[in-house]
Amino acid sequence: MAFGPRTLWSDLDLDVHPGEFITVLGANGSGKTTLLKAILGLQSMTAGSTSLLGRPVTRGDRRVGYIPQQRLIPPGTPMRGRDLVTLGVNGHRFGLPFTNSAGRAAVDSAIAQVEAEAFADEPIGNLSGGEQQRLRVAQALVSDPALLLCDEPLISLDLYHQHAVSELLDKRRRVHGTPILFITH
Repeated sequence: MAFGPRTLWSDLDLDVHPGEFITVLGANGSGKTTLLKAILGLQSMTAGSTSLLGRPVTRGDRRVGYIPQQRLIPPGTPMRGRDLVTLGVNGHRFGLPFTNSAGRAAVDSAIAQVEAEAFADEPIGNLSGGEQQRLRVAQALVSDPALLLCDEPLISLDLYHQHAVSELLDKRRRVHGTPILFITH
């Protein structure tokens, strides 16, 4: 992977197997987030390809759950926290979203798993960075992903919630065999 004359990596051959937890460490600007964006189909690679379960990964692939780096949603954004999580169920569809009862139950379960019931119906722009990040974790898990990409998912979380989210991700890996690529410093 290169940006102009700068090579971030070359000859990378990464196989991630069910139930694996792989941590990617590196300095700022070393290409950690770019790796995830390439896997997500959001960044074109200069060579090679990505595949998941024998099929190419495409932009918006529902088989991949993604917890992005923390970026605060601006104050005044009227979308509720619950709506953000629901995008993990139906955000890939065109037109007006419709969530059936199974989808609503999955959203409620994901919100409960990250202990966000108390603020799920609040406008997301009014929530703290940690509350927003917990809802992003729920959004990534609600679609039952075959692969989970985590880009510094513990940022903005207090120590209690760092532990709780870490345990939740590990449980997902153990119980469902979901491989996890975890970016951190």
